[in-house]
Amino acid sequence: MLSLSSWLHMRIPFSYFLMPVFLFSLSVSPNNSMYATVFWTFIIIHLLLYPASNGYNSYFDKDEKSIGGLKNPPPVNKGLYSLALLFDALAIGLGWLMISFTFAVMLFVYGLVSKAYSHPAIRLKKYPIGGWLVAGIFQGFFTFIMCYVGINKFSLETAWQWPVLIPAALSTLMLWGNYPMTQIYQHDEDGRRGDKTLSLLLGIRGTFYFVGAVFGVVTLGFVIYFNAFFSNRQAIAFLIALSPVVLYFLYWFAQAYRDETKADYQHTMWLNFISATCLNAFFLYLTLSTLKFIA
Repeated sequence: MLSLSSWLHMRIPFSYFLMPVFLFSLSVSPNNSMYATVFWTFIIIHLLLYPASNGYNSYFDKDEKSIGGLKNPPPVNKGLYSLALLFDALAIGLGWLMISFTFAVMLFVYGLVSKAYSHPAIRLKKYPIGGWLVAGIFQGFFTFIMCYVGINKFSLETAWQWPVLIPAALSTLMLWGNYPMTQIYQHDEDGRRGDKTLSLLLGIRGTFYFVGAVFGVVTLGFVIYFNAFFSNRQAIAFLIALSPVVLYFLYWFAQAYRDETKADYQHTMWLNFISATCLNAFFLYLTLSTLKFIA
């Protein structure tokens, strides 16, 4: 039976935090004025695929403390498992019907990897390096290519070109930098379950140092990319958009350095919100600046 708790665990609003990859892919898409495919690609990924992944992971994690997008998670039940699989099936079916078979296959592959992350038979989450690598590659590079294929109704081969592969790789670097921060407040619960996440391996301070270093490399990569494929104007705009994220990160690090209990759910969600909002705004600006209007 489907209950309110099952719908809460789908965490549909959490898709907002994952939207930058879609908007980044949209900004480099030659057919970004094909509004029907843009619409369906967005709906399928953000309102069906991502929630399906959230629900499936919640069912097997059975978290009792805060998780991303849900401060007080209710107990899970069998209805959540069924709802997650239903959303998966709807995503794949609509992807095939409204976009293409290739897009549907990519949705299916994403779903399989997402399930492997939390299913007890594989549970990639318990491997600090492997889980981090896989999550970054599939939520970054793979999702960027999947969005590109969906938005443009292209074949996978068409997406295999440097102007697409480079921003896809940058998306993975961005996710690799962000991912340990999403785990920083879950050390106790992850440890009890035997999930040795990268953040747990690094420790509180180590996570901040690691994320700061990765984001330094990521920022440099984005600046070089925008200067090479767009202009210095876009590179400067990116740095301006990122500045609130950097300021909040440093403010939070200063607090957590003195008191590790500050590495909590509330601060993590604020960093996620600020980061997603700034990046969404920037990539939307980038999309609008490249939009090809139909005469």
